Amino acid sequence: MIAMKRPIPSASNLRDIAALAVFAALMVVLKEALAFLPNIEVVTLLVILCTVFFGWKTLLPVTVFTLIEGMLYGIHYWWFAYLYIWPLLVALVMLLRRWSHPLLWTIVAGFFGLLFGSLSAIPYFITGGLGAGFGYIVAGIPFDLAHTFGNILSVALLYYPLEKILKKILHQ
Repeated sequence: MIAMKRPIPSASNLRDIAALAVFAALMVVLKEALAFLPNIEVVTLLVILCTVFFGWKTLLPVTVFTLIEGMLYGIHYWWFAYLYIWPLLVALVMLLRRWSHPLLWTIVAGFFGLLFGSLSAIPYFITGGLGAGFGYIVAGIPFDLAHTFGNILSVALLYYPLEKILKKILHQ
């Protein structure tokens, strides 16, 4: 039997793993901490920050977040929407990453909040038809507006200071 040597993880890989785990934990904890506010969350901010620093690796904390949310609240239409909505945000940030700027991320977060309800309606269109899908979208407009303003406010206020802290911690 030939013994295979495993590569020893570098300090930067271990730091990345730890940071991604912290992002996943923050997504869950801060979402739950703000759950009393309708559609106000900082998960969008955290996904944007994580993607700017870690790229596609952000799909790991997003997956953990989605699975834990399903365990906490059960699997329903909204959960299936999480399976594509959060990775869609990661992909969008990856496309725009080279122009990284707090104002850009504020705009992206605002549009993401505005479109979140429409993107969440896809399972309703599939299972209930046009009426169910459009009904879901129309009923959710006030929540989408709250989501939009919450995202704009959180990213506008917190992106730059958190980016500075992360640069310092991650030595980038």
